[in-house]
Amino acid sequence: MSLFSIFYYILLFVIYILAIPYLIFKSKNPKYKQAIPSKFFLRNNPSFKENGIWFHSCSMGETKAIKPLIDYYKDEARVSVITNTGFEEASKLSSNVRYLPFEIFLPFWINKQKVLVVMEAELWFMLFLFAKRKGAKTFLINARISDKSYNSYKSFSFFYKRIFKNIDKVFAQSEIDKNRLEQLGASSVEVIGNIKLAQEPKVNNIFTKNKGVLITAASTHENEEKLILNAYNRKQGQLVIVPRHPERFESVDLLIKEYLKDKSLTYHKYSKQEDFKSDIVLVDKMGILNDIFAISEVVILGGAFEKIGGHNPIEPAFFKCKLISGKNIFNQKPLFECIKNYYLIEDNELSEYLNNIKNLKKTALVKAGSIDPIIKEINACKR
Repeated sequence: MSLFSIFYYILLFVIYILAIPYLIFKSKNPKYKQAIPSKFFLRNNPSFKENGIWFHSCSMGETKAIKPLIDYYKDEARVSVITNTGFEEASKLSSNVRYLPFEIFLPFWINKQKVLVVMEAELWFMLFLFAKRKGAKTFLINARISDKSYNSYKSFSFFYKRIFKNIDKVFAQSEIDKNRLEQLGASSVEVIGNIKLAQEPKVNNIFTKNKGVLITAASTHENEEKLILNAYNRKQGQLVIVPRHPERFESVDLLIKEYLKDKSLTYHKYSKQEDFKSDIVLVDKMGILNDIFAISEVVILGGAFEKIGGHNPIEPAFFKCKLISGKNIFNQKPLFECIKNYYLIEDNELSEYLNNIKNLKKTALVKAGSIDPIIKEINACKR
């Protein structure tokens, strides 16, 4: 190991020791009872068997995007993730799923693999260093650097140059991303578009709804539900609210009930009736958002009325929903560039747009992506 690697490892080790009491405390939270022991104490988190195709992603959205690759390599695929939702999604796709351990464990945890394929911005120094040292070809796929984060990356370019030394091939989303990645030290960069466009969203449940317009508030965050409720009236259509995080289901339920106190509107939680017959429905179940998009005329996409960075607009665009979102889409700009006829508005404009639904244009996809170059590169490493 180089002096830099040794210093980096010691720094991480010190941080880890200091963080142990906090990690033990957090692991008592039901939300983290599996993730924290797995990532930080290697509980029930053994190494992958050797000579597989190792895919790593962060959370649910990124894991969904690599589904065609995992399906293609089937029993050879190993999948590591960071978040709970990523683990749940990956477990649907493969029996070889792990939480990625904290970096101090990676030198000992990583076994030799044929290829390591890392999704988007998961630039862990020890991950690439030891995967490559133990014989894997290393790829970064769907790589992008947003306008907002570019300056931060440049400030630590000395660090990222060391990471990119251990990455054999980068598949970027756009020419702008390619130029930025090369400035940070990436080599052998190929532009193939956004692979999140390489698969069509699937409908697993055929839902029915009342006659009239169905408005879906999708992937909403704190404060966004209140904004949407205050802009809503029954003349616009039915309203379905789908919070981004399941731990917020109960608080959103209380918020809706408070909103309804002086109104003659019907309401239920989806888990109670599993239909969309009320004026307002709170979807307190994961994994059915595409099915709801399929019956929606309008989607209010959350994450952009607050400074979250926005969420993926591709799925509602695929179903040709009329799409409204906020201005804060800084994490999703490349995906919004792949669609047309969407509306990015200020908070105080939402009521006006909902009252004008019939004149809004339907969203449509205008770009595509492909996983074929990635498969070709992986297969070349297997020979």
